[in-house]
Amino acid sequence: MLTSDTIYSFILICQICIGVMANSLLFIIYTYTFLIEPHLKKPIDSIFMHLTVANISTIIIRSIPELMSSFGVKDFFNDIGCQTFLYVTRVIRGLSICTTFLLSVFQAITVSPSHSKWVWLKSKLSKWIFPSLLFFWVINMLIYTHIIGSVKARLNFTMVGQGYVNAHCQTRKLGDHESRSFISIIVIHDAVFLALMIWSSLYMVWILYRHRRRAQHIHNFSLSSKTSPENKATHTILLMVFCFVFFYLSSNCLTLYGFYASEKNTRLEGIGGILASCYPTFCPFFLMKNNKIILKLTSFLSNMRMTFCP
Repeated sequence: MLTSDTIYSFILICQICIGVMANSLLFIIYTYTFLIEPHLKKPIDSIFMHLTVANISTIIIRSIPELMSSFGVKDFFNDIGCQTFLYVTRVIRGLSICTTFLLSVFQAITVSPSHSKWVWLKSKLSKWIFPSLLFFWVINMLIYTHIIGSVKARLNFTMVGQGYVNAHCQTRKLGDHESRSFISIIVIHDAVFLALMIWSSLYMVWILYRHRRRAQHIHNFSLSSKTSPENKATHTILLMVFCFVFFYLSSNCLTLYGFYASEKNTRLEGIGGILASCYPTFCPFFLMKNNKIILKLTSFLSNMRMTFCP
């Protein structure tokens, strides 16, 4: 393998190992909380669980085919395999943006002040989580059904012109109207959820800023601001949203460039896949910061280390 292929394979292996293990650990912890210690569970935990499942699926589905290609494995998919691969990839991608949007909106409503016009939604949040997640599954599965008939196994390794291509699959020849309509639907879908996600994040920033200004008049400001669980959760979700938007836009720019480029570069699509998997890889570490079980575990391990290695 070339040096670039070695580096590329190493990054993919690191993403698979670190991302899958971290998300799996977090999913096990949330499952443990729901089954063994239900008094610790919060309504937002079910959204976190759904997000970890989407993260694991994204990392595995996006990374393993690219890893096989970097090791020289050809014909990894047939036509049905390509259709299944790209359909599942796009559905999971849509679920990721929808779930992150739901997290942002959920937290924005949670931290909204008592005089806010959104306060009436607080009592209904926990009831709307499952229907919202179900709606996200249905809408994303319907939107991307178009992919099933538009993808085939990659046989022509010198493809030129508009179209999607990666190491194993490529799009069939589609009419301009059909292609533009499908892309328009995807762009509108993503733009709406992304805009609402950014709006709710800016709303949380504004609430935190107002809270900080009011708290400056309180003598014990530093203590109250550091120990507020809602503030910690809000900062975590804001960091997650920023991370998601950055990697989402970076990955999409490469995908769009590859779609419209006259000369296809499959490695460019692979790099876009790495960027798309960065958010699922980093996401569990953001969530672990404020998880009580993780904090207890790290405290226990720290005490054990101090005991045996003073």
